[in-house]
Amino acid sequence: MEHRELCSHTVENNRKAAHSCVSIVPIFNHLQEEEMKKVVKATRPISLKRGESLYQAGDVSDSLYIIHQGKIKIYRLSENGKEQLIRILQPGDFTGELALFTESIHEVYAEAMEKTEICSIHRTDLHLLLRKFPDISLKILSEFSNRLERTELQMTSFVTEDIETRIASYLAQQVEENESTDFKLSMSRKDLASFLGTTPETISRKLAKFEDAGWIEQEDHRVIRILNQEALLTADD
Repeated sequence: MEHRELCSHTVENNRKAAHSCVSIVPIFNHLQEEEMKKVVKATRPISLKRGESLYQAGDVSDSLYIIHQGKIKIYRLSENGKEQLIRILQPGDFTGELALFTESIHEVYAEAMEKTEICSIHRTDLHLLLRKFPDISLKILSEFSNRLERTELQMTSFVTEDIETRIASYLAQQVEENESTDFKLSMSRKDLASFLGTTPETISRKLAKFEDAGWIEQEDHRVIRILNQEALLTADD
């Protein structure tokens, strides 16, 4: 009896966690409650420790992964083994969406940056959901468009902007995304350097320069206060 009660309690907790996970994702949060329950039934939980891989380049892409708690970094490796950070996924973000349309192989790596809880939905179940709720497809295509735009902007900045401008633009972007001039960097300086195409030492040196100029204030290694956003936006002028 106690075993059955424990199993029932675990199942209920997993169901609540899955509902919470699905409800924060833009591609699903427009659904009605009964529709949401059908999505929840198709999910399965995945728990990762810091440093564990969700998938690696070369793995078969057959599921959609939704971040419930924690953070996942998406990166690729150059021929010499250097890591190039592409983006960081936080609660409500998802990856593996190409599995919705075709069986493919992952070309990048996905790794937990901290203890992370994920809801996954296999391609077969996703296809059934898309037939029932075609609006989900439109939401996914919209996210594709947004990601493509962000990737193009990132690649363009690598070619046309110097590193000081890239760092200044990144800080200005954080103000918009956090809707505050006080924010905590979502990644370490090592990861930020990988994301912006430079070194951690250069990141520290440029941030110190911005602080000396009165543009920013560093409360600690991760927390930054923007004092002069206009100066950051015109850093390349």
